[in-house]
Amino acid sequence: MEMPDLTTFVVVADELHFGRAAERLHLTQPAVSHRVKRLERDLGTDLFVRGGRTVSLTEAGELVHRRAPQILGDVARLREDVAAMRAGRAGRVRIGFVGTATYDLLPRLSRRVEQALPHVRLELVGEQLTPDLLAALESGSLDLAVVRDAPPMSTCRRTLLRSEAMVVALPSHHPAAEHAQVDLVDLREERFVVHPSSPPSAMHAAVLAACRSAGFTPRDTLEVRETSTLVTSVAAGLGVALVPNPVRALQLDGVTYRPARGGGRLVTELSVVEPAASSAAAREVSAILQDLAVP
Repeated sequence: MEMPDLTTFVVVADELHFGRAAERLHLTQPAVSHRVKRLERDLGTDLFVRGGRTVSLTEAGELVHRRAPQILGDVARLREDVAAMRAGRAGRVRIGFVGTATYDLLPRLSRRVEQALPHVRLELVGEQLTPDLLAALESGSLDLAVVRDAPPMSTCRRTLLRSEAMVVALPSHHPAAEHAQVDLVDLREERFVVHPSSPPSAMHAAVLAACRSAGFTPRDTLEVRETSTLVTSVAAGLGVALVPNPVRALQLDGVTYRPARGGGRLVTELSVVEPAASSAAAREVSAILQDLAVP
């Protein structure tokens, strides 16, 4: 069934006159008759009773006349929805975030997308580890991933969002909390609260590398999966931590943040990773992420 044929039928049914219908449609009368006959062939029945100069609807024609506006409206809305999806103004985007971005970028992205792309539905997953996020991208269960220190991936493209300095998180009663900066080597006897070593999180490797650069290996570590748990553990006095600067957003009582020095290049890179063949909506959301991440 062709939509122009159905549209033509509705006008003829409204007018009950092929000539007036042709005038409304800016078509010739033979063209109108051809479209109606083609629709009748498609449906396998007559829709009009043609008698001399009079035209009336058959029972089947009355049924089609009642239902046609709904069908035409649905098709028009479908075209609009597909066009919006093709342009990136509609659709679903599933995004995963590493722990620190969960508390910084995730809420701001949600607000911005709601304002700029109200017909894009976000599905957000926070407090994830970089290896898990990259695996989810490769399996197709995520459309975008905000990760830390991501390795090159042949099937995905990676865009640097920003570089983040690492800071020391200390229990507020710790003597080093009184200093403006903390030398990592001064923490060599402390227990370090870190993200997991298996699966290996990007931050776990970054913290150990910084400590080695400062001349020591932590004598003891406490591994936790979530950044919020890591900061809570520091507040409870269970150890110290080396974290990206945005973790400061977790302002818990009992935790003091201080700049770190003496551990080499104390910087990590936050990136957004997406499949090479991402959707238009995912590309629009990625662009917003890149804008929000500018310091």
